[in-house]
Amino acid sequence: MGEIHAESWRAAYAPFFAPEFFAEAVRRRRGRWRGVLAEDKGTAMLAASDGRPLAFSYFGSSPTRLESAEIFGFYGHPDGWGSGVANALVTASLHRIREKGFRRVHLWTLRDTPQSRRFYAKSGFVESGAARGHDFGDGNLIEQVEYELIFR
Repeated sequence: MGEIHAESWRAAYAPFFAPEFFAEAVRRRRGRWRGVLAEDKGTAMLAASDGRPLAFSYFGSSPTRLESAEIFGFYGHPDGWGSGVANALVTASLHRIREKGFRRVHLWTLRDTPQSRRFYAKSGFVESGAARGHDFGDGNLIEQVEYELIFR
């Protein structure tokens, strides 16, 4: 999961950060998932193609929305972009979220990442109209937009 997270970040997020901060942020993403998973506060799903892990999702109860789920992370390795592995994973993740009894799910993504925004829209999410500044640790706020999906 760390490799997927790091390489996805390297491909999509570099323009948003100073090079020194970015190199350290990518390094941290490689090593953080063992600890996150040990906390057992959410559900992780991994998708592979030909035996190679290429995408993961991490979700759980929303800390800000009662009775909603939140997708805290959804990342695909650039080697899998366009392969359909992310489509299969989002479908499976939404199925699992619904099985857990949630009627709604939301997530945040960077405003200036059109590829991720197209992906979420294609997956059935709609913009909620909410936006927030998020500090990834360098002291600068980067605007995120919220997407949500209501199960019918």
